[in-house]
Amino acid sequence: MTAALSGILVGAAIGSIPFAWLLHRIATGRDLRGEGSGNPGATNVERVDGMAWGAAALALDAGKGAVAVLVAARLAGEAACVPAALGAVFGHVFTPWLSGRGGKGVATAAGAYAILAPAATGAAFFVFALVVAVTRFVSLGSVLGAAALPIALSLVGPGRRATIAAAAIGLVIAWRHRGNFARMRAGTEPRLRRRAPGRGGASR
Repeated sequence: MTAALSGILVGAAIGSIPFAWLLHRIATGRDLRGEGSGNPGATNVERVDGMAWGAAALALDAGKGAVAVLVAARLAGEAACVPAALGAVFGHVFTPWLSGRGGKGVATAAGAYAILAPAATGAAFFVFALVVAVTRFVSLGSVLGAAALPIALSLVGPGRRATIAAAAIGLVIAWRHRGNFARMRAGTEPRLRRRAPGRGGASR
């Protein structure tokens, strides 16, 4: 088995674990796909279950991307790392455990590329944070951050394969947000709420 195939399989196996769905199931006993936006991802967990559950889902989704890259490197060497990142994102988005209906891949991609290319990932996160701060659309920040990643990679490395894979991941993330784009055009896309003055806790 080649290193690339090993990386894809390892990444897909780890990435397919639907942590957001599992956490919501633990918290409520219900199916996350039938609540909120219907997306089995960390943002929907935060929206439906609260900040603590959402933060846990975000950490687990990002963590599985990072773990996929690290495990693939350990098992099959450096050549398996980029394929593992791809496999983790595709496993998350098309998880067989939820009949192919997974999350949008943003946190998992961020976790994988935080290991592969920390500087480029930091630049992409800056774009995400800036867009969200200005527009309060998490979805728009996610897509533009994903689009910024291959651009940053082309400038600071670590190589062409990682850049091409990031571009492919960015296209998948944009495609998964097509419903958000439609809601933006219709004026119905929810914005991140600002924290009320004098109140603690994060807005939802």
